[in-house]
Amino acid sequence: MADLFETSPNPEPRAAASPRPLADRIRPMRMTDVIGQENILGSEGPLGSMLAAGSLSSLILWGPPGVGKTTIARLLADETDLAFVQISAIFTGVPELRKVFDAAKLRRQQGRGTLLFVDEIHRFNKAQQDSFLPHMEDGTILLVGATTENPSFELNAALMSRAQVIVLQRLSLADLERLAQRAEKELGRKLPLTASAREALLEMADGDGRAALNLIEQVAAWKTEAPVDQQAMAQRLMRRAAKYDKSGDEHYNLISALHKSVRGSDPDAALYWFGRMLEGGEDPRYLARRITRMAVEDIGLADPAAARHCLDAWSLYERLGSPEGELALAQALIYLALAPKSNAGYVAYKGARAEARRTGSLMPPAHILNAPTRMMKDQGYGSGYAYDHDAEDGFSGQNYFPDGMKRPVLYTPVERGFERELKKRLDWFVGLRKKRGG
Repeated sequence: MADLFETSPNPEPRAAASPRPLADRIRPMRMTDVIGQENILGSEGPLGSMLAAGSLSSLILWGPPGVGKTTIARLLADETDLAFVQISAIFTGVPELRKVFDAAKLRRQQGRGTLLFVDEIHRFNKAQQDSFLPHMEDGTILLVGATTENPSFELNAALMSRAQVIVLQRLSLADLERLAQRAEKELGRKLPLTASAREALLEMADGDGRAALNLIEQVAAWKTEAPVDQQAMAQRLMRRAAKYDKSGDEHYNLISALHKSVRGSDPDAALYWFGRMLEGGEDPRYLARRITRMAVEDIGLADPAAARHCLDAWSLYERLGSPEGELALAQALIYLALAPKSNAGYVAYKGARAEARRTGSLMPPAHILNAPTRMMKDQGYGSGYAYDHDAEDGFSGQNYFPDGMKRPVLYTPVERGFERELKKRLDWFVGLRKKRGG
């Protein structure tokens, strides 16, 4: 039964009654035919180097859909004379895995190795992932896993330590144009599109080669004399949804891009990533919470009004709903991007938590403790406390850290925005404290 999973690296053409899809017809037959991924397939790249040395290790191919993961795995088997066996983690359970391993052992006894390609490998649980380990270690299989999710989060450490992660990139417009030209050669005719429509078609594929070929196949079937322009093409083709998983790796990539655009004072980039997330179906309430967090982390006291501005925008969204309320969140983003930046409060907070962990058992100094009972007064609680309102300038300069603890400097305001004023006040208090011995 396990042999049912084995496929030829280069399958024979199907019968004429069942025409093969364009993507299958122009699938590369040699590694040099692969479009894109030059950084890993070139002579200096990791896969190029392995093939040149004749020493291939287990791999995890990480990249978005339609960038060649399956094709590269097939060609690796072809170029190393390994049997190519393909399974999907979605449809394969423990019984099927046992059959695959048993067949690989038998094949090895007969003198041939097995390249086991596991699509969607991140969907296997820890126990299933562990089942690969002994067969990888004794050479029964050479594992090539494919995943669209970050392997650091989805694959266990034992599997990761036995495989090299290869990162594949989405195809560029230049790559997709080369793919289109190859498709036209296979079809025997040019696509019936104007230049602007052709470019728009490739942009619609969004870096996905398989999607590009599917779109090209649709266009090639049109019976038209004159080239179709961009507007007419848009009416005939459905724009594919942007790749976005609200609970996956892309979610964290985009919120990171949004946050760093605000931190980098670039309102245009911030609005772009905000729009990308909304178009992908992100919950505006999640964005409202993250935008407010940016105000306290990256703007802080350089502009104390920033957090209030975000809360007002959040409240407006709750009142207006979508899509009108999203404009309030967009305006809050613009405000944050152009506000003076300071993470001094954030750094001070993290420093305070670190100090608290380090010195968490130290008592406050006795003079700042309340003494509601006579016994506590006899213990010295409250003795020597200076009431600041009675002191000159309303500042006593006393020490408020535990006795014997070296005074840390946690808050260091910047010379930007309102924190410039806070720095003046802080410097004044520091100077008085030194004079008064606190």
